[in-house]
Amino acid sequence: MAKPDEALKRIETPLRLTLLGLWAERLARGFWPLWSLVILSVALASFGLQDSLPLEASWFLMVSLAGSALWALIHGLRGFRRPTRAEALIRLDSRLQGRPIAALLDTLALGDTDPATQALWAAHRARMAERAAKARAVEPDLRLASRDPYALRYMALTLLAVALLFGSVWRVASVSSLPTPGSEAQAAAGPAWEGWAEPPAYTRKPALYLRDQAEEALLLPQGTKLRLRFYGAPGALILAETVSGRTDVPPASAMQQEFTVTSSGRLAIQGTGGREWLVTMIPDAAPAIATAGSIDRDGQGRFRQPFTASDDYGVTKGEVSVALDLPQVSRRYGLSIDPEPQKPETLDLPLPQKRDRTQVEGVIVDDLSKSVLSNLPVTLSLKASDAAGQTAASQPLAVVLPGRRFFEPLAAAVAEQRRDLLWNRANAPRIADLLKAITWEPEDQQDPIFRDRALRDQLRGLIPRLGQPLDDKARDDLAEEMWKLAIAIEEGKLADARDRLDRAQDRLDEAIRNGASPAEIDRLMKEMRQALNEFMKQEAQKNPSGPDEPNSGDQGGMTMTQDQLQQMLDKLQQLMKEGKTAEAQALMDQLRQFMENMQVQQGQGQGEGEGQGGPGGQAMKDLGQTLRDQQGLSDDAFRDMQQGGEGGQDLADRQQELRDRIEGMQQGGELPGAGTELGDKGRQNLDDAGRAMEEAERALREGDTSGALDSQAEALDALRNGIRNFGQAQQQAEDNRAADGESFAENGPKGQKDPLGREAGEGMTMGSDGPILQGEDVYRRAQDLLDEIRKRAGEQDRSAEERGYLKRLLDLF
Repeated sequence: MAKPDEALKRIETPLRLTLLGLWAERLARGFWPLWSLVILSVALASFGLQDSLPLEASWFLMVSLAGSALWALIHGLRGFRRPTRAEALIRLDSRLQGRPIAALLDTLALGDTDPATQALWAAHRARMAERAAKARAVEPDLRLASRDPYALRYMALTLLAVALLFGSVWRVASVSSLPTPGSEAQAAAGPAWEGWAEPPAYTRKPALYLRDQAEEALLLPQGTKLRLRFYGAPGALILAETVSGRTDVPPASAMQQEFTVTSSGRLAIQGTGGREWLVTMIPDAAPAIATAGSIDRDGQGRFRQPFTASDDYGVTKGEVSVALDLPQVSRRYGLSIDPEPQKPETLDLPLPQKRDRTQVEGVIVDDLSKSVLSNLPVTLSLKASDAAGQTAASQPLAVVLPGRRFFEPLAAAVAEQRRDLLWNRANAPRIADLLKAITWEPEDQQDPIFRDRALRDQLRGLIPRLGQPLDDKARDDLAEEMWKLAIAIEEGKLADARDRLDRAQDRLDEAIRNGASPAEIDRLMKEMRQALNEFMKQEAQKNPSGPDEPNSGDQGGMTMTQDQLQQMLDKLQQLMKEGKTAEAQALMDQLRQFMENMQVQQGQGQGEGEGQGGPGGQAMKDLGQTLRDQQGLSDDAFRDMQQGGEGGQDLADRQQELRDRIEGMQQGGELPGAGTELGDKGRQNLDDAGRAMEEAERALREGDTSGALDSQAEALDALRNGIRNFGQAQQQAEDNRAADGESFAENGPKGQKDPLGREAGEGMTMGSDGPILQGEDVYRRAQDLLDEIRKRAGEQDRSAEERGYLKRLLDLF
């Protein structure tokens, strides 16, 4: 049978570690108040509290801390109980299954002479020895939350950590040098002093305790604050310094001295135990800032100006000022008169938030397109500041401030008039005259300048306001509305893919001619590719033969596929990137010629049924007539406002009649698309038109013609949208009937349509007497015909008789 001591030798190491853990546990529980007080005392001494308190208060604090520490020591000793090896064995055994250590220490009480019993007991002890061999040291329980519910020990540790970071552990030594109150030994020991050099925080330099500086030379940053304190009899120590440049100097024997280093010089404490240093000041250099590279713009009109800035301790703030360079402005048109006082535009410089700011390379990116300074000569002045309050400015850079560019001529004209209004509100009468000229049109003639008549009406509505006195708010409101109108004209809604394609061509052509930036060219090329894809997709839907079939022009037999068009666009973009503007312009002209001559074969039956006697045909006619009558009423209201007339009641009666007509059509139930999504949208648009007409009627009766024009413009827009929705609903219904085998044209074969959408006549006649095509397509066709007539009337190579006939046509329409 194995002896207990032999089995216990195997667990000697975990047993000793467990015993050490018991010692640590009981020492921590018994003496945590003592070591908390010691840590608190060291922290307070590191902060130099004993130096800032009066001598009596310092001694009282020291005595209080010492007495508290003595009480904590006695309290700990009284409650401390020395751990024993047996206790360690019990704790170690409690963590093992079946308490094998206790089993090894047990003795056999019965059957010690029985061989079977002894064999069983030996097997049991062997098994317990195996379990005891797996013993591991038990960790001590050092949790003190129940004994220290207010976490006083953590407060002391936190205070010590702060003291080590921001104080000086060497100040603890000064506690031993505190004089005894009323003692004669202090007088015999001679005077004492203390001093600190605290550099500015932004330099990130450490504070220096002057008594610890063994060298006779000090290297201090500019702005370092020196604090000195003398002890002993007044006058025993005297300060002599030439580093502050102070004019209001306190007595040299003052017990406390505080000043700032502004130059290199001498610092001396004269008297018994004094010191002397030669101070060299590290100057704080002013920041530097400059532009880097040339200014440019992106495709959205934002300008980009690179810059560099530097400072020895880091740039803290920067700004750029954009001021008008009046001598460089071309004083023409609205800029011929002197401008109103223009405040420079001030922008903050983009500085890194977390990185080092001693060397900054950045880019100013902002959009000043709405500023009156946009696209005018300006001077850019950059300014940078550092933490010391020093500033530096760059050399003014003379540039033309980039802004948004308008490639639509009408949008550019509106934007220019807006700029003239902000330049000087005295331009308002001139702007009103120009807007009248832009929006004027002969009676019964469509205006080709405006793609959207509602925008024209909104622009007209601004004219009366320009004739009124303009304060700053009224001027700014007008300028904001003109800006929105210019954007709407430039980016306006177009009802047809072909119109979008024509517009994209015009803008790209204008950009190439005016030398637009690469970013603008890329944006316009993307816009044209998208418009071309939409146009080809629309035409492919009309042409059942497929989108890749060549499209033939009607002049010279020119053909071009969609792939060839895309290749031509790729070539155009490549030429612009290479700077070959002349070649790009020639290719653009060739592309425009192809697009003008392109004819996509129309599928049979497309567009038929609108106004051909199908369901809703008469209602569509009535809606088209209502739209024309509403446009005529809007024109008459505008003329009446210009002439100062008093026809408001008559105009209001006409507006009421149109509103009643709309309500009658809605109640008649003959509008197409009943129960369909498109039909519901069309009826909602008619509701909106009716509400706008009612507001226009009310404004006319109250004499507010300007407000009536705005409401009439909304009514026109709602009517157009309604006609478009009803036309699409009608076409959708006809397509569904065609799928079911119904015939849309039972009165003869379908032939080629004339320009007005009618079936071609029989024999030598130019067309039938059938109804003109209704719906949104009729307006585009009419506009195309009018444009073609104007184009041919202006071609000088045509005969005088032909041009005279075309001009007579224009006079009629």
